[in-house]
Amino acid sequence: MISRIDLRGRAMSRRELIETLPRAELDVEAATEQVAPIVAAVRRDGAGALRDLGERFDGVRPARLRVPADAIAAAVASLDPLVRAALEETIERVRTVHAAQRPEDFTVKLDTGAQVRQRWIPVRRVGLYVPGGLAVYPSSVIMNVVAAQEAGVGSLAVASPPQKDNGGLPSPDVLATCALLGVDEVYAVGGAQAIAMFAYGAAGSEPVDGTTLCEPVDVITGPGNVYVAAAKRLVRGVVGIDAEAGPTEIAILADGTADATHVAADLVSQAEHDPLAAAVLVTPSVELAGAVEAKLVDRVGSTANAVRVAQALSGPQSAIVIVDDLAQGLDVVNAYGAEHLEIQTVGAAALADRVTSAGAIFVGPFSPVSLGDYMAGSNHVLPTGGCAHFASGLGVHSFVRAVQVIEYDADALGAVAERIVALADAEGLPAHGEAVRARF
Repeated sequence: MISRIDLRGRAMSRRELIETLPRAELDVEAATEQVAPIVAAVRRDGAGALRDLGERFDGVRPARLRVPADAIAAAVASLDPLVRAALEETIERVRTVHAAQRPEDFTVKLDTGAQVRQRWIPVRRVGLYVPGGLAVYPSSVIMNVVAAQEAGVGSLAVASPPQKDNGGLPSPDVLATCALLGVDEVYAVGGAQAIAMFAYGAAGSEPVDGTTLCEPVDVITGPGNVYVAAAKRLVRGVVGIDAEAGPTEIAILADGTADATHVAADLVSQAEHDPLAAAVLVTPSVELAGAVEAKLVDRVGSTANAVRVAQALSGPQSAIVIVDDLAQGLDVVNAYGAEHLEIQTVGAAALADRVTSAGAIFVGPFSPVSLGDYMAGSNHVLPTGGCAHFASGLGVHSFVRAVQVIEYDADALGAVAERIVALADAEGLPAHGEAVRARF
């Protein structure tokens, strides 16, 4: 069901740990070669290419690429009341947390008449991608949209794959969530073609599309499969992106006090996302490892997505890692840099403060990853594939830029003029110094 890696008694460098730990085999480079013609076709042919690609990859040719307003309104009107209440609660919690993320402007006065201000300015327009392949994720609409709204972005567009059983429109739950968030620009476009549409814009090909179907954006965010990741790689530099997100990951650092039922349930919860999803348990307790293995057999056999879960747990990206103690376990999870890291140990909060690489950290037995996926208030769009070593999860910061404003008067510039000239001459750029002397 799931393999074991025994690291007991082994002193390993960080490089050795990274090479030893399980990881999904995701060849973004190969996918980029397949995606490049798709991106080129959308850039060249606009709406016509988007319809052709929808028919090819999603099995339906959308009659309307931009979802009509009445379809969005109808989706929210028919939403199950319990689901609506859950979505509204999630929106409120996520908005409360993200409102606190807004960075503050500041001013530094270096001398009389000399100051540098820093302003945080939202990007003009963003494209937010919501997957719709093996599963649809209205919760991802919330995570993307709320972060952008709280950043102050003025123009938001959402794209999600057309669904054959919904008349070529995205999932009704996705449309309903857009309505609850006040988003009315939604496209029935999926995969790499959606990323290309956002990056380059798309001209209309039929009267229903108008002259311009979609204006280009400044930043593209949202999770997706390897082809979405490859498309983001191709357009990076044309637009900003959040990350090349790969399959989801959960790592659990647990000791002998952890409940094996909880641990097994949490591993299965992430494994059901994708056959390439990674589930990793790191523990010094051989007894816990054995108990979790036994629980997995029962849970996988009874879960709704059993085939997908079994593939994920038995793949090379998943394992139970046995360590000497929690100190070594901490080294392992820091080297792994999981998208989601649960800590189910004695003193879990103190251990969490020593974690240096994780997309999000879930502390204690009653903070499962499922909570973060929906109602914790945190964002569930997180770095995968080890990108947590250098990247953050999605948030307000993903949609703002820091701009420095420099303001000196004559006396303040004069006080440092000769030193500027000295540095300019030392760098062989005398015109820089002359530009300062010209003012005196």
